[in-house]
Amino acid sequence: MTTRITLGLVLCGAAALAIAQFSAAGRPAPAADDKARTAAPAEAKGARAAEFVAAFDKGDAKAVAAFWTPDGDYIDQLGRRYKGRAEIEKLYAKLFAANKGAKLTVTVTSARLVGADAAIEDGETEVTPADGGPATTGAFTAVLVKKDGAWYFESVRETVAHPASHAQHFEDLAWLIGDWTGENEKGTSGVASYEWAENKNFIVSHFATTMNGVPVVGGTQWVAWDAAAKQVRSWSFYSGGGFGEAAWAGDKGGAKWTLKTTARTADGKAVSVTNVLTKVDDDHLTLQPTQLTIDGKPAPDGPPLKLKRVK
Repeated sequence: MTTRITLGLVLCGAAALAIAQFSAAGRPAPAADDKARTAAPAEAKGARAAEFVAAFDKGDAKAVAAFWTPDGDYIDQLGRRYKGRAEIEKLYAKLFAANKGAKLTVTVTSARLVGADAAIEDGETEVTPADGGPATTGAFTAVLVKKDGAWYFESVRETVAHPASHAQHFEDLAWLIGDWTGENEKGTSGVASYEWAENKNFIVSHFATTMNGVPVVGGTQWVAWDAAAKQVRSWSFYSGGGFGEAAWAGDKGGAKWTLKTTARTADGKAVSVTNVLTKVDDDHLTLQPTQLTIDGKPAPDGPPLKLKRVK
């Protein structure tokens, strides 16, 4: 079952739910044909939903097409346009024949009247195929019009759904994305890489301390947005078996970040340190550890780590 097919089926169901909302607000509810137009709003709301479910379950393309105005249209994710009930009926006849038993979930994100006889609806859909395969998702916008006291679709447009993202909270850290290496090839230095993950909801870093250019110990770090605390946080896992977490605070513009870090070594020692991450320019950064303590005892601050962007 293709994404375009399953999402096309769902859009009708989403719009039917929105029409029911208009009915609940005291507006006339639509019916699959002209015979239901005399029903009272509350009764029509239930009748409309029941009629749609029955049409969908039976694979009744003609009844589904009747949700549109005679000249209404449907545009799928690829921009293909189906205009008029006849074309839409043919489309759904083909889709229902090829796809049976799919389960759908619809989330109506907004449904608003834009006049006495027009409304706009936005929403998201998720379809799980009958064989239990991966669900597909989509987004849609529907324009509805009221004709002779009943609501119909004038136009339904389907688009690719974009999962929620916290990318806007990482705008001041975008300069970190890429690969970095120590400015000094000899002695103690480091390497690090930063990349987006999971729809830009996270930044993932792989890092290592190097000796004469050879990695000796390292780890992985996940950087995330904490919506409750409203700040950037990170969790680090070290190759030696330790782990830690940090709360990030950046200055205006994101050129300097203070990472208040607490960690636990592999042998159980408690470590705290404040790391100061500074953007020197687009291709250079420094990381300065300060206020280091081990099991509550102060320890000398290490030298700043100077890295340059790998090009």
